[in-house]
Amino acid sequence: MDASQRVALVTGAANGIGKSIALRLANDEFDVALNDLAQNAGLLQDLKEEIEMLGGKVLVIVADVTVEEEVKRMIDTAVKELGSLDMVANAGIMVFKSINTTSLYDFEQTMAVNVRGVFLCYKYAGLAMIASGTKNGRIVGACSFAGKRGSSMCGAYCASKFAVRGLTQSYAAELGPHGITVNAYAPGIIDTDMVKRIDAAYQAHTSSPAGALYEWGKTLTPLGRTGTARDVAGLVSYLARPEASFVTGQSIPVDGGAFFD
Repeated sequence: MDASQRVALVTGAANGIGKSIALRLANDEFDVALNDLAQNAGLLQDLKEEIEMLGGKVLVIVADVTVEEEVKRMIDTAVKELGSLDMVANAGIMVFKSINTTSLYDFEQTMAVNVRGVFLCYKYAGLAMIASGTKNGRIVGACSFAGKRGSSMCGAYCASKFAVRGLTQSYAAELGPHGITVNAYAPGIIDTDMVKRIDAAYQAHTSSPAGALYEWGKTLTPLGRTGTARDVAGLVSYLARPEASFVTGQSIPVDGGAFFD
């Protein structure tokens, strides 16, 4: 892959899927801008040092993706310091509660990070790409297999990921004439710190032993296993390649066949 002078801005990059995506793209010879909240600045710095050992340029940009001015500053900074931009809008949160026990605060926080954050990153990345005149820009967002099919105990999360699918399809239609693709990845049960926290909530809800969520996830897939963050990063790597130039508007499952699209 010839990725000379390509730049990937990855939100929520301090750990989990975002960290794996940043590392994979750095290995693919992208320069990388790393974003997360201020509370994760130390983790971002550790990741920066790890990527620098690979020989690539790397930039840390602390910002809250739910705040419009911070997103604009983040994208402007990435373009100014690194010269261009591909966007991976990865940052997300999940609340494991029934709709009956989901507070308005829980719902609004989920929608703020998972929908408003993706919307702002899509919008301002797209505007930056149009302004630069690029004809091969890439925008990639975080959907989920929960955005393909509703499920109990995660109504707010499912709603937010269905919204990401709609944003992805709509912006793909708008940016296609500019040669910019917009896609999303839709993971199933992936072994990350966030899923470990959800597993703890699942245990409490079902009176199950530790790891029960992972075992349930295995039963959903023909492959009989849960996924890794590297599985997701591999798909993002493909979507960022020139070979994926005719793929747009898709929310592609990375779930071991738990959901057949």
